[in-house]
Amino acid sequence: MQVIFKIVRQTGSALPQVQSYELEVEAGNTILDCLNKIKWEQDGTLAFRKNCRNTICGSCTMRIDGRSALACKENVGSEIKQLYGTNNLANDVTPEITVAPMGNMPVIKDLVVDMSSFWNHYEAVKPYVSTGEKVPEREYLQTPQMRSLIEQNGNCIMCGACYSACNAREVNPEFVGPHALAKAYRMIADNRDTEAESRLEEYNKGIQGVWGCTRCFNCNTVCPMEVAPLDQITKIKQEILADKDAENSRQIRHRQVLVELVKQGGWIDERAFGLQVVGNYLRDVRGLLSIAPLGLRMLARGKFPLSFEPSEGTEEVKGLIEAVQALKD
Repeated sequence: MQVIFKIVRQTGSALPQVQSYELEVEAGNTILDCLNKIKWEQDGTLAFRKNCRNTICGSCTMRIDGRSALACKENVGSEIKQLYGTNNLANDVTPEITVAPMGNMPVIKDLVVDMSSFWNHYEAVKPYVSTGEKVPEREYLQTPQMRSLIEQNGNCIMCGACYSACNAREVNPEFVGPHALAKAYRMIADNRDTEAESRLEEYNKGIQGVWGCTRCFNCNTVCPMEVAPLDQITKIKQEILADKDAENSRQIRHRQVLVELVKQGGWIDERAFGLQVVGNYLRDVRGLLSIAPLGLRMLARGKFPLSFEPSEGTEEVKGLIEAVQALKD
């Protein structure tokens, strides 16, 4: 079949340009096969990364029709079906597949990006088992049950797909990214590591750690190895919530106050939310002063609700929340 590949090409900070290549391909050809064919037969200047060609090394991650994916895993037939809803296109229709470099990282050339921030954020979570200063006399042994806690995280091939697709990373360069936090939970869950408490302290800081995640689910959607980074981030949050005092953490108050207000009214009373989370139940004077200008502007424009009306079905909502909380207990 004839397929047009539209490649987003760019060198450094220059404006990207789309270049089209028409190929005769089979439905079972991978996107990487097609890129190789373009480079070998049509344009030797096309730049992209590759290595194992077998969904192991993670080198060939790029955006294929808008989603981050491994070029060696996605094939032409499934891509066309996803785009056009069928494999059987009319004879006069030539399908088009668009390939672009990964997001959230500067482009070096064509489909090759500078992954320095990716690796720097990964290193920031100390992604290795630490046993302190003690040198063991023999290897640390794990039971199958202990090992099962870290197997999913261990499947990560550091391909960068989740980092490329991360909305939080796009708006917040300090956020370490889903790849780093997925690995971070692997260390927390590993019984051989002795620094779980200090790790949780670090991941709880500001919005560079777990609280920077916007829970958009993109990382879970694009992960080729089913590591489910968002699930791992959620597990870290649960560890923090179970261990920390809301009095000393705005992030934890945010989570707890949200749940309690929804239990009380079916939805969030924004007035109480700001006072309890930012103002720490009127105890944080600096926090209260920080939101005072916003409150005054809202009042001036008639945007500040003077009363709160609970939603319908509040008791049912409260019952559902309490049922879930009882399961966790």
